[in-house]
Amino acid sequence: MKTSYVIGIDYGTDSVRSIIVDAQNGREVATSVFHYPRWKDGLYCNPALSQFRQHPLDYIEGLEASVKACLQQAGAEVAKNVRAISVDTTGSTPVAVDETGTPLALLPAFKDNPNAMFVLWKDHTAIKEAAEINATATRFPENYLRFVGGIYSSEWFWAKLLRTWRVDEAVRNATYSWVEHCDWIPFLLSGGKHAKDLKRGICAAGHKALYAAEFGGLPPDSFFAAIDPMLKGFTQRLFTTTYTSSEAAGTLSPEWATRLGLDTSVVIGIGAFDAHMGAVGGQIEPYHLSKVMGTSTCDMLVAPLSAVNDTLVKGICGQVPGSVIPGMMGMEAGQSAFGDAYAWFGNVLSWPLQNLLNHNTHPELTKHIQDASARMITELSKQAAAIEPEAGSEWAVDWLNGRRTPDADQSLKGTVTGLNLATDAPRMFRAVAESTCFGAKAIVERFEREGIPVKGLIGIGGVAKKSPFIMQMMADIMHMPIRIHQSEQTCALGAAMFAATAAGLYPRVEDAMLAMGQGFETTYTPDAKRAGIYAARYEKYKALGAFTASMNIDN
Repeated sequence: MKTSYVIGIDYGTDSVRSIIVDAQNGREVATSVFHYPRWKDGLYCNPALSQFRQHPLDYIEGLEASVKACLQQAGAEVAKNVRAISVDTTGSTPVAVDETGTPLALLPAFKDNPNAMFVLWKDHTAIKEAAEINATATRFPENYLRFVGGIYSSEWFWAKLLRTWRVDEAVRNATYSWVEHCDWIPFLLSGGKHAKDLKRGICAAGHKALYAAEFGGLPPDSFFAAIDPMLKGFTQRLFTTTYTSSEAAGTLSPEWATRLGLDTSVVIGIGAFDAHMGAVGGQIEPYHLSKVMGTSTCDMLVAPLSAVNDTLVKGICGQVPGSVIPGMMGMEAGQSAFGDAYAWFGNVLSWPLQNLLNHNTHPELTKHIQDASARMITELSKQAAAIEPEAGSEWAVDWLNGRRTPDADQSLKGTVTGLNLATDAPRMFRAVAESTCFGAKAIVERFEREGIPVKGLIGIGGVAKKSPFIMQMMADIMHMPIRIHQSEQTCALGAAMFAATAAGLYPRVEDAMLAMGQGFETTYTPDAKRAGIYAARYEKYKALGAFTASMNIDN
């Protein structure tokens, strides 16, 4: 029997990663990473305004370069036997497209306009619009926010659309439809010619765009018109049908077959968000919280539909049938800053090195500065791990990029307190790291309070693989073990599993997950001696969070 291969493509915040996988056993044959050049240069972004945009050319160039690099590594025999491609992306990361489904930034008139580009998940410019959506929802007898935790976020589909239209009339007038990144890439690869032919995945539609079978699809036009008359009639240019990621969006177009060196018979799967496919790549189990830990976290939980029944979990990022595994309820939560919180602190410490020393006069010094900055978090973690938690030591709140879950509020800010003249960098870093673990505990607490048990933790992503200090702290604070998945490319591997299912190599994604899963490399177990001190410090974290929210200058 001829070996079949599948390609999983993972679009992250900073780069796109492609892998080629043996569909029979999940063995990774080749991998390649492409860093977005425009994003790396900081183009089209303004962190002071929480504006983060990405040019579609970064995505297109990354797609072609990373896949071709993988195929070159793997060889011609592998390329001849590639059966399918599936993608995952960050989200909600939507873009305005014209009637042909082309992102406006690919048109000459909009090529340098940030409002015509993909609005990255971490863009929080739509806080006001999210608040208006939430206020409008209270005036309707039917609760159209009940399947997204009851609170609409500025990180999501409708808030970003409304904000874009309000600040840019030219983009508004040129917009035919509004499309998630994870839906656009399959459309691109399969040669779509009209926006109405875009196949939308249930993952993005249900978790970010308010699509639900109970509403007959999207909420009625009257709801959106009540938010702002500009939205009246716009749902007619969106979608009425959604698909799971185990289904096909089409096959590879002749243009992209030529560009990549593949056959037009290659199946293109329906796309989804990175955490959802990453949960599958990380071999998620019912009631085990799969934590994709990178710049932010996305926490996924699946449960049988019959067990969830009418249970609604307040304050999470949605619960959608089939959004992770077809036939099961997929629930999403997360933190807006996780690795970003550590990077922020590292950048603060690096400021003198980067700004006070003359790099041009001493080129060797530049190299030493870069090396020191690269080692910053590793060394801080080593020193912080040696510090025992104490009742009165420094503590923090992790809302440096707002709060995603529980109860989305992107206007909130972070806090560090309890400082004294003995506070040094490792102690401050420990407080920041501890706060991210406390934020994770608040998510588990919310699930359990709302009637959904959390029976275990699965850690995947860069932080999970690279930071024993933070993972041990996570286990101690959660007071439950956390298993770390073996794969370095869990999200891309999950995309490959869905590709294999979409191509018909497996009847169900669970079968692909069983055959292609790589298992777990280690388990962090909680230290019982620290349970009491962390329980007390968690109460202080919650009290500090309440105080921080009460002092929020944006409210």
